[in-house]
Amino acid sequence: MKRVAVLGATGYSGIELLKLLAAHGGTEVSAVSADKNAGQPLDKVIPSLKGFYKLTCQRIEQLFDMNFDAVFLALPHEQSASIGHKFLKSNTVVIDISAAFRIKDPDQFKKWYGFETSSELSGIAVYGLPELKREAIKRSRLIANPGCYPTGAIIPIAPFLKRKIIKNKGIIIDAKSGVTGAGRSPSQELHFSEVNEGFKAYKPASHRHIPEIEQELSEISGGTGITFVPHLVPMNRGIFTTVYAVADSKNIKQSELEDTLRDAYQQEPFIRVIGTPEMPNVSAVRGSNYIDIAVRYDEKNSIVILFSALDNLVKGASGQALQNMNIVLGFDEKQGLTAPPLFP
Repeated sequence: MKRVAVLGATGYSGIELLKLLAAHGGTEVSAVSADKNAGQPLDKVIPSLKGFYKLTCQRIEQLFDMNFDAVFLALPHEQSASIGHKFLKSNTVVIDISAAFRIKDPDQFKKWYGFETSSELSGIAVYGLPELKREAIKRSRLIANPGCYPTGAIIPIAPFLKRKIIKNKGIIIDAKSGVTGAGRSPSQELHFSEVNEGFKAYKPASHRHIPEIEQELSEISGGTGITFVPHLVPMNRGIFTTVYAVADSKNIKQSELEDTLRDAYQQEPFIRVIGTPEMPNVSAVRGSNYIDIAVRYDEKNSIVILFSALDNLVKGASGQALQNMNIVLGFDEKQGLTAPPLFP
């Protein structure tokens, strides 16, 4: 059994991770941290975990001298950046669910996040998108788990940039997220009465996930320009993404576009290519580590339209973190993640 710890265990990502680990079978959650609930039994703070864990929430510093095979950081960005190095021991893998180590350029990180992170750690961190970085993940001791919006955008776009089917500039990403994407801390704008019956865009062309998406797509295309507009939808969980990209040639057929997705991902256990005339739907991936993707071609305007649906708390966060742990610790990549989506 591998010993693991979950820091930030009472946030949405931490809770989802503990739920997944309870069904993993190859790990023992040896410690959890939750500074605001330190000293309280975990199942009192999170009643849904009653009967699964007999753990007490601890303060983060109490875990520094403990030994683990893997440590998950489900913490605010600043906190992960400040304490991540304390767990990077010779036999420990650190999987950070925050954005603290995702962006390689320290100036870009400070510009978008407003504080400095460790350039040394960002330099050694591997971006944990298994479908594109599996071999590097296997060798890594620090994994920067991707953001939920970037996962939903990068996966469908990447094959078309690799084959130069779409232009690498002028890509428009239009994404809609459920409320859990904003985290568990209370705020007025996320109250039920503020969100219910509403639908709005926020941070258009200024969201912090822009440099992350551009960084990863630029590795494929040599430079990418995107416009990203996220929206808040009155549902608990899920992200639906629509991407508009200019075709690099007019000699394109719908069947060729679908074949591009299938060829790229036919061996991937958590990517499902949805063929015409069906479409992805967040309800069909809810509670699972699957991401459903599809493509359509607007022949009149030479626009390739890509679609994806995922659960922002699973494939967009904790499920992907567990997938990364499986890869680096030598488990079957699917272990603990094979439960079908919840429907309805």
